[in-house]
Amino acid sequence: MKNRKPRVYISRKIDKIGLEALYEACQVRMHAKRTPPSRKEFLRHVAGSDGIMTVLTEKVDAEMFKASPELKIVANYAVGYDNIDLKAAARVGVPVSNTPGDLAGAVAEHAMALILNVTKRVLEGDRYVRAGKYKAWDPLLLLGNDVRGKTLGIVGTGRIGSALARIAQAGFGMDIAYYDVVQNKEIEKKYKAKKKTLPELLSVADFVSLHVPLLPSTRHLMGAKEFAAMKSTAYLVNTARGPVIDEKALVKALRSRTIAGAGIDVYEFEPNQAPGLRSLSNVVLTPHIASATYAARKEMAEIATQNLLDVLVRGKSPRNEVRR
Repeated sequence: MKNRKPRVYISRKIDKIGLEALYEACQVRMHAKRTPPSRKEFLRHVAGSDGIMTVLTEKVDAEMFKASPELKIVANYAVGYDNIDLKAAARVGVPVSNTPGDLAGAVAEHAMALILNVTKRVLEGDRYVRAGKYKAWDPLLLLGNDVRGKTLGIVGTGRIGSALARIAQAGFGMDIAYYDVVQNKEIEKKYKAKKKTLPELLSVADFVSLHVPLLPSTRHLMGAKEFAAMKSTAYLVNTARGPVIDEKALVKALRSRTIAGAGIDVYEFEPNQAPGLRSLSNVVLTPHIASATYAARKEMAEIATQNLLDVLVRGKSPRNEVRR
């Protein structure tokens, strides 16, 4: 028993590409379904595990740590980690890691895709054609807007926000304004980005894209007051975390045309949406797929694997340890 392989539980069915080294070095049990395990099932499987790989739907808290006294690491299969009680982890001395790789580019591309979809009315056009309504070219049909020369307001300029600044400015000729608690001199130099306060950014931006972590200070960062401060012709995009937006207030703002539209990938009470959101024509909705590319998922698996092996096999701290 002393030389047994470490036991690892993966809490969601994921592609095994990128996990090869983990399977070679450890005893791995993977959740068999693409839907989340029940809380009871999750706690049963983490018991006796040396390491676990979790996703954002699994709540990692004091109860879980009590159920798994042998646990040595929690490797979150995500950049964010708001599903994990870091204080509870610290109390039992279990390190927590995340996967901050180049998937930032995938998320930034999705944010740009949402910007283009809402302003070019791509999905409306798709539905129009499929419904058999397209009878002849019409110079007034589904008029949209250009993005070139418009101002993109980026809220949060970490890896993802910075990647979006590059795509929008270098690829589409957009002007960049940003709001962050720290100055980002790199995007100021490379993309001529201008730092603003949040109210200043909201008043000038034609598109507002959110890229902040979910913290007490960012919960409902965008609510009725902020929507009222935006241009009536502006669009909101969220690929960060759902609770960053007051979703009920968003529905009201979209319905009343306080803002022109929105592109939303994450939801306040995921996987549910606020009543009325799905029925609105001026919003594009995607099911939390901003990082869903083959390359990004492979990299996430590889990073999570190396974090687990750092602790369970190499006897050191995980390379992507989250410290708060």
